[in-house]
Amino acid sequence: MITNVEFKLPTVRMGVMLVSIALFSMTLAGCLRLEVATPDKPININMNVKIEHEIHIKVDRQIEDMLKNNSNLF
Repeated sequence: MITNVEFKLPTVRMGVMLVSIALFSMTLAGCLRLEVATPDKPININMNVKIEHEIHIKVDRQIEDMLKNNSNLF
């Protein structure tokens, strides 16, 4: 009986090692490959934007009077 145990022990170890190698190789084979590439054409962004603005200027009364008297300045 002792001889049977001695022969089974290396066989079990060899089987475990083969199974672990098989699992390891399957995990490596199942890895995904990701690739980042630049596009061939440039990216175009079309925007229709309407911009409206108002400018309010506060001036001194003296300057305001001067502008009224000399309207051809501006």
